[in-house]
Amino acid sequence: MSVLTAADSSPTASVDLGPAAALSCRECGERFPLSPIFACASCFGPLEIAYDLPSGDPEGLRRRIEAGPKSIWRYAPLLPVPADVATKPNLNPGLTPLVKADRLAAELGVTGPLYVKDDSGNPTHSFKDRVVAQALEAARAFGFTTLSCSSTGNLAGAVGAAAARAGLRSCVFIPHDLEQAKVVMAAVYGGQVVAIDGSYDDVNRFCSELIGDPLGEGWGFVNVNLRPYYAEGSKTLAFEICEQLGWRLPDQLVIPIASGSQLTKIDKGLKELIATGLVEDRPYRIFGAQAEGCSPVSRAFRDGHDVVRPVKPNTIAKSLAIGNPADGPYVLDIARRTGGAVADVTDAQVVDAIGLLARTEGIFTETAGGVTLGVTRKLIEEGALDPSLTTVVINSGDGLKTLDAVASAAGPTATIPPSLDAFRQAGLA
Repeated sequence: MSVLTAADSSPTASVDLGPAAALSCRECGERFPLSPIFACASCFGPLEIAYDLPSGDPEGLRRRIEAGPKSIWRYAPLLPVPADVATKPNLNPGLTPLVKADRLAAELGVTGPLYVKDDSGNPTHSFKDRVVAQALEAARAFGFTTLSCSSTGNLAGAVGAAAARAGLRSCVFIPHDLEQAKVVMAAVYGGQVVAIDGSYDDVNRFCSELIGDPLGEGWGFVNVNLRPYYAEGSKTLAFEICEQLGWRLPDQLVIPIASGSQLTKIDKGLKELIATGLVEDRPYRIFGAQAEGCSPVSRAFRDGHDVVRPVKPNTIAKSLAIGNPADGPYVLDIARRTGGAVADVTDAQVVDAIGLLARTEGIFTETAGGVTLGVTRKLIEEGALDPSLTTVVINSGDGLKTLDAVASAAGPTATIPPSLDAFRQAGLA
């Protein structure tokens, strides 16, 4: 597999990405100019965005954000995007509801405030619209003409939609056994959809090879060569949650784990809010959620390991089915540093949690949300999560994308002739 680093990347002209100052290695700290690379030339560690963040006037920054667009672009001063980002053709994701889940709290025995951050309200009905919007701005800055990705489903649809809106070509790569609803959603936007005979990890390896081949010239892979920019979109979940809580940190967050990037960037976003003075610095705990059939990070946490051993996924939660999660070790660090945990649940518990959220709060989540809520319930039962504190659970997508997972558990209560007598006899009145 080829790895695109600063050493073998051609020079990139100066780009305007707002407060983004450089790329910084998460392992050795070496810095590189902003460019479409994702690995350090010195140690091959992952790169992330380093900023010149605003300082000295948190009240002024808070007012500027609150007066901004009703989308993630209100946080442009904290993101790798130009100041005029909101004027460009994009899907304007974000500012999704933070639902006060009182009936769910009662079911779970939670006495403190419980919230569901419902990201199914984004344009393609998942949180992936946030990260793709970020990657799109980087793709524009670097002059890419094709937007691409390796995807477990939701990302493929988000890339297709964003590229269509921006007038770019798209070509996305997916595992061959993806849920049909996600395949259709990826294809309907008119781009190319290529199914790979293999797992997501096989798809990801193929995309990394394509980047190093002349065939991939001019292609921006949102979660490969644009990954440092793409990943920053997850920070907007942290920004919105804190703003929606009245510029306060939650006490506890429960976050699904696929690659682990969403969890690590939410933590990064919280730390940046503290650094800029937008929220008061106080402890918070982060918990990660996996399905038992793809739980390498949960196993490592449970066994006290620092290394995440890859697994072969076997779960209905296909959007989380990444057997070799790139950010796994960083997830372990965050869970341990904040006093949180990483846990997993069975597929049966996932389906049960989907039904629980639907009947208590009217939110139909996909399997990833079922994993997150299922783990939340498990953590409460085990005493790992404090039911008296302010807790936020992430719902990352819409249940209409994973209907097969719950089809056998949800259907007509009864089938009757069109008569009142039949309705009475069925005992439904």
